[in-house]
Order: sequence, then C-alpha cells, then structure tokens
Amino acid sequence: MGNLDTDAGVTFEQSYATTNGNGIGNGKLPNGQSNASNSNFLLDNTIVDEQQREALVQILNQRKFSAPAYTEIRTRRSAAKAAAQAMKFKNANASNYHPAKNLQINGQVHALKEKPDFKPSQVEGKLSPEKEHYAKTSFEEVPLHTACLTYLGFYLLMILGYINQLLFVPKVASEKGREGYVTLYDAFESFYSRYVYRRIKDCWNRPICSVPGDELTLKDRVTDDYGWSFKFTGTQTRCLNLGSYNYLGFAAATGRCADESEDRARTAGLAYCSSRCELGNTEQHEELEKLTARYFGVEDAIVFGMGFATNALNLPSLLGPNCLVVSDEKNHASIILGLRLSGATIKVFKHNSMKDLERVLREGVCYGNPKKGGLPWSKIMIIVEGIFSMEGSIVRLPEVIALKKKYKAYLYLDEAHSVGAMGSNGRGIADYFKVDPKEVDILMGTFTKSFGSAGGYLAGSKKLIDFLRTNSHAHCYAGSISPPVVQQIVTSMKTIMGEDGTETGRNKIMQLARNTRYFRKRLAQIGVITYGHEDSPVVPMLVYLFSKIGAVVRTLTTRHIAVVGAGFPATPIMEGRIRFCLSAAHTKEQLDYALEVIDEISDDLGLKYSRKPRDPNPIEY
Repeated sequence: MGNLDTDAGVTFEQSYATTNGNGIGNGKLPNGQSNASNSNFLLDNTIVDEQQREALVQILNQRKFSAPAYTEIRTRRSAAKAAAQAMKFKNANASNYHPAKNLQINGQVHALKEKPDFKPSQVEGKLSPEKEHYAKTSFEEVPLHTACLTYLGFYLLMILGYINQLLFVPKVASEKGREGYVTLYDAFESFYSRYVYRRIKDCWNRPICSVPGDELTLKDRVTDDYGWSFKFTGTQTRCLNLGSYNYLGFAAATGRCADESEDRARTAGLAYCSSRCELGNTEQHEELEKLTARYFGVEDAIVFGMGFATNALNLPSLLGPNCLVVSDEKNHASIILGLRLSGATIKVFKHNSMKDLERVLREGVCYGNPKKGGLPWSKIMIIVEGIFSMEGSIVRLPEVIALKKKYKAYLYLDEAHSVGAMGSNGRGIADYFKVDPKEVDILMGTFTKSFGSAGGYLAGSKKLIDFLRTNSHAHCYAGSISPPVVQQIVTSMKTIMGEDGTETGRNKIMQLARNTRYFRKRLAQIGVITYGHEDSPVVPMLVYLFSKIGAVVRTLTTRHIAVVGAGFPATPIMEGRIRFCLSAAHTKEQLDYALEVIDEISDDLGLKYSRKPRDPNPIEY
C-alpha cells in the first residue's frame, strides 16, 4: 500500500500524519528529531496554540487511533445531514416503537428495534441451506446507465491510449533479436499496463512502514511523469487500515505473540536455510503440524513456508492428466495456476451455483474422459474457496458436500480467507456450518491472515499427508518456515483455541463478527452496493467506473483511511470495487469514522447506486 500526496485543499484541525509546513505531523520535527524525544519542545514551542497543544498531548500518549476524524468538527453538510437523519427517523415505522428502548437525536426521541441475539459467524438453521444463503448474500445488479458509462469510460481510456501510442513512442523496453522464441510480454497486457493501469497506478502496490494492524503508516510518494515512476517524499501518513487481512488482529508489534516470536528468534535464529526434507525439519515444525491437525479436528496436517503458493505447488502433486477438476469460476489465481501445471482437465461451474455444479459433475461421470474414448476419470475433484476474496461470498459447503458424496468426488477447500475469521470457534467454514471437517478431503489455508504470520498448510487424512510429505514440491524443495514465524502461528492458534488460559481468542472472534455485521448494515443504510455474505469480513463496495477506483482510494487517503481498490483484470471490466477487510482490532469509533467519510464521498462521487430499501432505524453495534 502506498499513497499519493495529499490534497492541498483539505485542511485537518488535528493531524499528525500528513506533512505540513513545519514538519509536525509526519513524525518529524523542525530540527529533524522525533516526536517521542521532543515532547517538551512541541508543547513549549510558541507556534503551537492551545488547540494544537491538546491534540499533540493525545498523539504523544498514543492511547488510540488519532486520525483527524476522531476530533475534527464536521463542517460540510453537517446541518443538512442532521436534518435529513432526523426526518428519516421521524418517518420510521411506528410499529417498531418500544417505550423502554429509544434514541434521542437532535432533541427528538426515536424508536429502536429490539436488539437481536448476537451469534458470532453462525448459521441460523431456521431455513434450508439454499434459502438461508440467498437471504444473507447480496449481489445487487448494476444500474443500466452506470453499466453503459463504465464501458464507455473504459473504452475511452483504451482509445486515448492507442492514440498516445501512435503519436508518442513509449520509452519502454522492447524485445529484439528473438525470432523463433515465444514473446516474453503479451502485447495487450503491456498496452493495458502503460496506458490504462498507469493512470491509477498510485492506488496499488502502496508501501507501508509499520505492522498492518488496525492502523498503519504509509510511505508517501509522488510521481513527476504521470505514473511512469515514483519517488518517496521522506514523509509518512498514519491511516486507519481497512485493506489488510488482519482478521483477528494478531498483526501487532506488541503483545504475547510478538514477545514470544522475538524470544524464539533470539534462541533459534531467523531461518533454517533449507527445505523440510533436508536440514529444515525441527520439533517445532512437527509441533505446529500436530497443533494444526488438532485445531481442525482431522488426522494430520503438513505446513509449508509459503501461503498461496501452497495451491500452485501442491495441486500438481495431487492431480494428473486423467483427472477432472470442477472449479468455481471465482477461484483464486493460485488455484488456476496449480490446475494448469497439473495437466488435469478443468471444468468451470457458475459461482456458488449448486445446479450448475451438479450439471458438470453429472456430465463428467456420464461421458468420462473424451481423450481416452470415454473411459472413467481416475479422479474427480471439486475445488472451492471458503470465502471468495473478491466477492465476499461464502461457499455453500453443506450442499457441496452432498453433491461430492452423490457423485463420488473429492473436495478441496481453500480456506485462506475463512480460517480464523469464520465459525464460532474460528476454525473456518466447516465450523461455521457445523460440518464434520473430515467430510472435506483436503483442507488448505494460509497462516498469513488470521494468524498474522506467514506460510500455509494442508490438512486431512494421515494417508493424504504422508503422500504429500513424499511427493509435494513445496515440502521437498521450498525453504521451511523460520522459527519466529512458526512461533507466531503457534501462539496465535493456541490463543484462538483458548489454550493460553484466557478468553482473548473467543473475544476476538466475537469482535470480528460484530464489526462485520455492523459495517455491512451501515453500508447498506448509506445506499452503496456491496457484494457477499453478511458474515464475511471481506466487504467489496462497488464503484464500477475505472476512474472512480482512483478517486475513492485517493480521497480516502487524504482522510487518513487506507483501502484497496480492485479492477480489471482482477474483476470484470464493469465491476470495479473498493475492498474493505475488517478486523477484530477495529473499534466502533474507528468504523463510525470510516462510515461517515464513506457517506460523504459517496455523495460527492455518486456511489449510492443501491435501489434496495434502506433501514430507517439506527444500526445497533
């Protein structure tokens, strides 16, 4: 993550993260010294008035996130918004009134709904799995005029790019003297990167210089050649972090995880510099594998030193040319790469459509392998994700398992985004649906997200794991997980399981579930279109137009909120989006600030596309 320079027209009353004339606010003082060592200078300096003095005291105490949002006075449209909100609650349905539960807004008393019983990431079980899935999942269609403008804007960028390429020869490397060789660069990808993606390149690959906790520090950078190159300004911007996969809040520089990882690094070193099959296997790795198997309730597990590469490196070991793979159309790129490397035949079914999945399975069983005269496949494997990272949707696992049993197939479940983040015990989608994890043949996931560490795992039967220990490319050739990284995983996993003797893990799971539902409901109340399941901490907000991705990311950065934009080719051309990732580390105060800013820029940029009725009642946290 990174940052454009902030808008000069935006003024913050209490900012310490942006640059200003005297250097205060980016962590640097006029004499080049740090804030921590010069508190007296700041407080005694005559250039600091009383209001700034109070703000600096709060900053130096570092007791909470101190982006300008938390204390600045809202001036834009405050009166209009207050009046509109009052009218909205005034016209609320009177049948919701409860004399013991009311809210006072601008001097008026308004009714509140009864607070429902809160369940952390838990299916209700009152409806059939299919009906419950559709009731809790949102995929609102884009308005026709917005779709037309999106296509028009994208192709206009393409046309301008072609004209630019004809008139001005780009100063980029070109392939020469390679007759007879396959080209290294795809022509369209090169063109797209230079003339379309470059225009909002500053919104991607943004460098940070802190842990990606509930807040992070961006390294400010600028471009003097319209996105061809960037240079650092030497300043930093402190932001609320809504873009990292820190679901349970373990990505922190302090606390038990950090302390134990530091101790492990001092006693065991930083790396083993070898694969597991040679000199990189230790008792600590074996302890982690046993803990992982116990965590998921399966027979055995194997861990690797990389995360998403676990798919790419292990799928070829599990499949072969006479295997049929049935893959969800929204599966991650690492899965697609692994399947291509395996040589297996790939059939794609519509996203989360059980009807289409059964159609593909039925045809595979009935017609067999056409390359071998219709002989049966040696193996049929269904591959799905727990939470689909770009859609925020949840796989319909009970129905997938039923089809797997019906057609005698295998099931591979990628839980990179769901492990830790879903289920009442934080054990992923199987835990969320209360499904026996042994019903899933292969459980895959990463330690890079909910556990705040690095690496990945595969879990399942002992026979499967023994096979992987012998045949897995990742196990045989890749470097093993380093000691402090393993310790981070062990400590965080035991915390989630409650084996540390505290309720910290349980509280984190509850907090993430509460933050997720609150944030999604408030976004729906604002009127923006979001995708995915109401219990998914991955929250895509649709902005559609390519230009609006850049506008939203840049504007949010000026308001000290760091987010991730996603557009073509990671998403369809028409479905550009901002992807929020929630964390148990976020407080209600932080979420409320982010929601207020999103509400404001949604008015400015025209992002309130939703045509669904909005809940007029206050959303309870």
